[in-house]
Amino acid sequence: MIGRCMILGFVLIFVVACNNEQIVVPKPRQYPKIVFPEKKYKDFDTDYCPLYFSFPEYGNIEKTTSFFEENPPHPCWFNVEYPEFNGRLHCSYYPIGEAKEFDDLIRDAFQFVGKHDMKANYRQESSILSDAGIGGILFEIDGPVATPVQFFLTDSTQHFFRASLYFSNKVNPDSMAPVHAFIKEDILDMIKSFRFE
Repeated sequence: MIGRCMILGFVLIFVVACNNEQIVVPKPRQYPKIVFPEKKYKDFDTDYCPLYFSFPEYGNIEKTTSFFEENPPHPCWFNVEYPEFNGRLHCSYYPIGEAKEFDDLIRDAFQFVGKHDMKANYRQESSILSDAGIGGILFEIDGPVATPVQFFLTDSTQHFFRASLYFSNKVNPDSMAPVHAFIKEDILDMIKSFRFE
């Protein structure tokens, strides 16, 4: 009887002692906080490109010097680098009729976007038409794709410009969504300020 009382006493003490402890729950998985720079823009205006636009001060222009181990088809190939976000906007320019015909350039733009359809959750296409007579299409691609935003701009007679946004890190749409949205604002400003010269 005394043995049972002692066991019951130990169990009672153990239960009471355990009720005072906090249950440890692991923290949920989180992504690092992103501190975005202030939105300020500067002009892209060079002698090797017949075009003008504004781009963010936290971006850098890097001229493309090789394309699959060859020279680019035109000197006006460059990247807008986003070093803080490990991303870049690949930009290419073609004079219509010299390097390629207009229909071929449009077809190529849609084929480049179409390569991401297999992994994309959806693709949204928005028409672009500026007061300067520049038209095009903005492609927004959602899902675990390499490029969330692509677009092309053209006057349909002389100039064709195409750009694709890429990031040099693992594709994770949830963690990258704030960065995509932030840089998309820069791309929209670029499109709004864009003109051919």
